[in-house]
Amino acid sequence: MRSIAIIGSGQAGLLAAHALLKAGYRVTLYSDRTPDQWLHESRPTGTATRFDLALQFEYELDLNSWVNDAPWGDGFHVTICPMLGNRMLTATGRLRRPFVAIDLRLQSHQWMNELVARGGEVRIESVTLRRLDEISAEHDLTIVAAGRAELCNLFERDAERSVYDAPQRQLAMVCVKGPQMGFEGIPMLPVKLNLMATAGEAFWVPYFHKDVGPSWCLLFEARPGGPMDRFRGAKSAAQVLQMGKQVIRDVMPWDEAWVRDAEVSDPNGWLVGSFAPTVRKPVGRLPSGRCVMPLGDTAMSLDPIGGQGANNGNKMARNLVECIIAHQDQAFDAQWMTDTFERFYARHGHATYTFNNLLLEPLPTAGRDLLIAQYGSDGRFDNTSGEQRLANAFVENFNDPTLLTPLLQDSHQMHQFISRETGRSWMRALAGGGLGIAREELRQLRGHEPRHPLVHGYKKAA
Repeated sequence: MRSIAIIGSGQAGLLAAHALLKAGYRVTLYSDRTPDQWLHESRPTGTATRFDLALQFEYELDLNSWVNDAPWGDGFHVTICPMLGNRMLTATGRLRRPFVAIDLRLQSHQWMNELVARGGEVRIESVTLRRLDEISAEHDLTIVAAGRAELCNLFERDAERSVYDAPQRQLAMVCVKGPQMGFEGIPMLPVKLNLMATAGEAFWVPYFHKDVGPSWCLLFEARPGGPMDRFRGAKSAAQVLQMGKQVIRDVMPWDEAWVRDAEVSDPNGWLVGSFAPTVRKPVGRLPSGRCVMPLGDTAMSLDPIGGQGANNGNKMARNLVECIIAHQDQAFDAQWMTDTFERFYARHGHATYTFNNLLLEPLPTAGRDLLIAQYGSDGRFDNTSGEQRLANAFVENFNDPTLLTPLLQDSHQMHQFISRETGRSWMRALAGGGLGIAREELRQLRGHEPRHPLVHGYKKAA
């Protein structure tokens, strides 16, 4: 029986451990904290929103004990503001299958205990570079899934693939309870996303918290130096929430009433910080000359803007396990590690990284055309219009970025897609959406609230 070591007890590492154990490998997981420390003493490492394509791997491993209790989301409701105070348009799209965001502290606690119950081994220790070298000598393959911790520096930054060499957003996240599980007028439970071009982005994510159950995770992505960049000095969850409420009042007041009574879910449920989105080389060489391989955020660090981090990790873990099984008794050398990562990057990684980075910049013309043409979407089950199909396609790209990402960068392909989905010329589709947007822009210039879809008084442009 081949022996595999996994360093790290986050989502990607634990999924790989369970899958390899199921496939008949001897698995040892190294964690810097016990399951109880994860549950009671740790901070969440992100929202970990997962869409259907990534969730399928968890289902196959029977790692979904919260399936009947978590608040399953249906899609996205997006408000796009090219300038502060100007709600230019909305998009409301449904996913084909629902998404879920589970408190990673609860998840690691359960999955570590379950790994031991199923026959895996868990060792509690903080792994140093020297210790990593010793571990690699004891196993046929050693996988480093330690997030963005110090061990990730063992893997060289891929300068050709890494678009950014500095953080693009100042991040703040806090887990809250109190707001209703939904939004007035929106006929589903969505991620509510405010895109504030000059300030940054803000997400309200339905969340299954370890203590309070169905609740919310608020995520703020502030452009450095902009009007949302207020969280750097936060020292507690309460401070993040207080600052967040003020940001909402100042920058997106239409959500102020919804968040007004929000309270912190737990004292550890918060994060602030920043990092540069990075793709790393898939081989790390130890002082002994032995090689180890990265997984999850250690291999690819994605800005949270596209909700792709956990999804990318799941897909990467599946790819890794498939390649390990296919390799049979051969050596897990540097070439195999490179080939394994390249297989993943060609199938998922490139599209995911590209889509995520597109959201950090002003959308290309093709993307803007799609959002104009979909204007009129409301996310209702019985809405089968071309506009709704376009909104659904945009949202479905969060589940599988290979679907629409190439089109978001190519106006010709996008125009063909718009014509196909709406059943009319792309120019007519854009004209129809543009008329509706222009009407509401005129209302705002006159000092009135816009009447976008799902808002009383909305009328579709002829």
